[in-house]
Amino acid sequence: MASMTDYLEGKLLDHTLGLGAFSPPSGLYVALFTTSTSDDGSGTEVTGGSYARQPVTFGPGSAPNERSNTNPVNFPNMPAVTVVSAAIYDAVILGNMLLHGPLTSPVVVDAGNTFAFAIGDIDVSMT
Repeated sequence: MASMTDYLEGKLLDHTLGLGAFSPPSGLYVALFTTSTSDDGSGTEVTGGSYARQPVTFGPGSAPNERSNTNPVNFPNMPAVTVVSAAIYDAVILGNMLLHGPLTSPVVVDAGNTFAFAIGDIDVSMT
């Protein structure tokens, strides 16, 4: 994931500067997109088939400022789509986009197939 959303940046600034508390979300969920995502939280999320956001957990990555997913993330029975980006949300439905970024390259998914991220495929870093 390449970017924090404006929502998360504002929450972290407020928390760091003592202007408001930010509690970590009780769960994190991966969403897939057919268009590029943006810091304002926009983008066209996949719909159709059995698509639903999937839970994800994170642990240490390969660098001190990086975290990677610790569970496989599978999206079974997808509709026919081309996935170009992904995002992390704080809710399985609606909620706030927290982090987002493009895939290394677009992935064409045939109807009924599974789209998957293996353990360690989703990297989040701060620079």
